[in-house]
Amino acid sequence: MSDLKTAFSEAVAAAFAGLGLPAELGRVTASDRPDLADFQCNGALPAAKRAENVSGKNPREIATAVAEVLKADPRLAAVEVAGPGFINLKVADTALAERADAVAADPRAGAETLANPRRVIVDYGGPNVAKPMHVGHLRASIIGESVKRLYRFRGDTVLGDAHFGDWGYQMGLLIGAVCDENPDIKAEVERLDREGAPLDAAIPVVFEKITLADLDRLYPLAAAKGKEDPAYRDRARKLTAELQAKKPGGYLLWRRFREVTQVALERDFHALGVDFDLWKGESDVDDLIPGMIADLDKKGLLVDDQGARIVRVSRPEDKRELPPLLVVSSEGSAMYGTTDLATILDRKQSFDPQLAIYVVDQRQADHFEIVFRAAYLAGYAAEGQLEHIGFGTMNGPDGKPFKTREGGVLKLADLIEMTRDKARERLHEAGLGEDLPPEEFEDIAGKVAVAALKFADLSNFRGTSYVFDLDRFTSFEGKTGPYLLYQAVRVKSLLRRAAEEKAEAGPVHVAEGAERDLVLTLDAFETALSESYDKKAPNAVAEHAYRLSQAFSKFYAACPILSAEPATRASRLTLAQATLKQLELALDLLGVAVPERM
Repeated sequence: MSDLKTAFSEAVAAAFAGLGLPAELGRVTASDRPDLADFQCNGALPAAKRAENVSGKNPREIATAVAEVLKADPRLAAVEVAGPGFINLKVADTALAERADAVAADPRAGAETLANPRRVIVDYGGPNVAKPMHVGHLRASIIGESVKRLYRFRGDTVLGDAHFGDWGYQMGLLIGAVCDENPDIKAEVERLDREGAPLDAAIPVVFEKITLADLDRLYPLAAAKGKEDPAYRDRARKLTAELQAKKPGGYLLWRRFREVTQVALERDFHALGVDFDLWKGESDVDDLIPGMIADLDKKGLLVDDQGARIVRVSRPEDKRELPPLLVVSSEGSAMYGTTDLATILDRKQSFDPQLAIYVVDQRQADHFEIVFRAAYLAGYAAEGQLEHIGFGTMNGPDGKPFKTREGGVLKLADLIEMTRDKARERLHEAGLGEDLPPEEFEDIAGKVAVAALKFADLSNFRGTSYVFDLDRFTSFEGKTGPYLLYQAVRVKSLLRRAAEEKAEAGPVHVAEGAERDLVLTLDAFETALSESYDKKAPNAVAEHAYRLSQAFSKFYAACPILSAEPATRASRLTLAQATLKQLELALDLLGVAVPERM
């Protein structure tokens, strides 16, 4: 079931081909002047310059010839040539009605599926063990979740992986810091090492004293000391190497770090409506690293460099030289890039993805370019199968990355609760949900909060930064997530009233301007999906959801529904049903759930 833009592109392409001109010149787009036409084609202008234009016709003459062919198409009410050769198309009301009926009957609300689906990994979230998530993780989680849903909806087989940071230098820092602060824990670590405790042993009771708050407090202190004190830094590197060698004391202590972190991560991700198919971390590929290093060595890719082992990835055409990938440090431990490379190998062996998408801060672009090039050299992925899609920062009013009033990094759990508090306030201000049971009101407040956060983020192109404005994001007016929820709930309320009055939907008849605009907006869903999919950027879907809500709001104001005569009422109820279905699908792709009422 093609959308109208695709159908008319095919018709115009055939008309160009019939004149001996390239069919690709017949591409149709939504009109720049919707007051004059629904769609337009500008192909006549470049056609006049093509070698195939042996007749020497100017753009307007070519456009006129194409228009004459199209005027016989019963789906078009008017075909006109404007200016130097623009072809304007106005869709017939009957064609719009037919398209609306098709969208309403389609479980996918007019969305198509891919002809050649792929196996795709989406790597997002990226939380670190032993540290609570902060606002810096918000964009990775929100964008990654939406990209995963979008690719899956289009027909790809998709796995989402949280990819924990749980195996590097920061773990050595924390093991040392915890032992320094607590002599009992240090003594237990030493005992476990002496006795050679099994790695799957129960975590000692003394380790259970450690909380995530302790780790969050100790890590910045240890990291700062590691920068200032070479001996402290060297000890942390030694402890990291011992952890990676699975020395029992540090390993069991590390398991406690991972355990307490997991609880907080699951809570924060759940509050955001984010979920993963894989909860793997750097540690999960540790067993692959020795064999991988041997393979890199055998392929002649490893180079000794001041006691470390590296892979050089720079290319002659580079405008600036990229640093090498550090595979093994001078202390003998695997590095951050090493585990990333091993993760690519692990995914190849377990899933063999045709595309791996890394949703990580744009500032990590060089790191991923280095790792990807090493993977291509080693044959762990084909060129182009690995893609880093970066994103900008969420900033405060000062234009700098968002901080607390005290200047610290805001924890994600605190941001979520702050937004939920504002959502409750907004609901009370609007007089919404006050007659509902407290549990339902809280559920609605949670959905409004998530909609506010996610839509504010996803309505921007992921590569741009934006200013966090809680008052604006939580408003029920304007281009916001709460506004979209309110519109969806209003349609649900309308359909419930229709059911109570036993009013049924029926075939669509398009007569009013607001009906035309709504159907054309419904038809544009496929275009928005295609754009978001190709650009790996959900903002086109977010924009479509907003435009659809606006189109329905205008339709609702201009076209009485339940009070209309029976045939018109049935037609308009079908349009309302199609709108709700498509709006809920679009919001779900953004990771936003719609309440039943407010």
